[in-house]
Amino acid sequence: MSLATSARRAGALLLAAAGLLSATGTAHATGTYTAVVFPDQDHTVVYDLIGSAARTVDVTMYELRDTTAVNALIARQRAGVRVRVILDGQHTSVNGSAYNALKAAGVGVTYSSSAFVYTHQKTVTVDGATSLIMTGNLDSTYYANDRDYGVVDTDANDVAAIERVFAADYARTSVTPSDGDNLVWSPTDSQTRLLALINGARTTLDVEQLEFGDPALVDAVTAAAERGVAVRIVGMNPDTYGSQFDQVTAAGARVVSYSSTTGLYIHAKAVVADYGTATAKVFAGSENFSDNSLNHNRELGLIVSDPGVLGTVESTFATDFANGSPY
Repeated sequence: MSLATSARRAGALLLAAAGLLSATGTAHATGTYTAVVFPDQDHTVVYDLIGSAARTVDVTMYELRDTTAVNALIARQRAGVRVRVILDGQHTSVNGSAYNALKAAGVGVTYSSSAFVYTHQKTVTVDGATSLIMTGNLDSTYYANDRDYGVVDTDANDVAAIERVFAADYARTSVTPSDGDNLVWSPTDSQTRLLALINGARTTLDVEQLEFGDPALVDAVTAAAERGVAVRIVGMNPDTYGSQFDQVTAAGARVVSYSSTTGLYIHAKAVVADYGTATAKVFAGSENFSDNSLNHNRELGLIVSDPGVLGTVESTFATDFANGSPY
């Protein structure tokens, strides 16, 4: 099967799983990028992507505690597909069961390099042609309540860059990641790329973040509000980030938050700038607004102007903003 055929096959399965492909095979959303919203959609999109692999599956995951995903990886290995998995080495208590099951089945599985504080990336790549970049882990403990996003990426330059970094991280050798066409890597350039996105906003800026503590990014959000950008933030844990929320609201931003104990849990990491304009862009990825996440972890996200991804993330953000508790 060619790379192009593999990518088309995986793309069709993913569109179907995401509810974007009709029973007759007519696509309602097409293109290089496709957004997925959790928990509105289930994780069938992940299982179908793994199941579509004809030659290779490469997974980098901070937490892997999903029996269905583990079994899907093992099934591909037994079908003759080369399966390799990197799990965060600081979370062996969470990842140990998956590690042991994968190892026993002959899957190439390793714990992450100590060069990073955490390997917090959440990516599944099949056949060197399709990558699913997620804000959330493959940990079914949290599926029911966690707000997370995923972006299916079939851009050849993006996927090639992801695979090159995967190979180095799997071998625990150093690498300077390429951004491909749209990637955002930690610890290489995520802070710089996110600052450029925020500083470039001219009309609106919507931020959905589990953590909101990095001074450089918080200052940039504050400056955006001060120059007249309509800033909205959906966050978590106001007791933890109260001083940062105070800073941005004093500048004119509007903030809502969610409780860590009830209802929706905002685990997402997303930014939408200038939605509805010709220069609109959206970020989604594993990077939190924290120094560790931006400068010391292995993380991966992307920034795109794709209308489908923009619309999906923005409409979900709007719902979450409307339902949050005003700060």
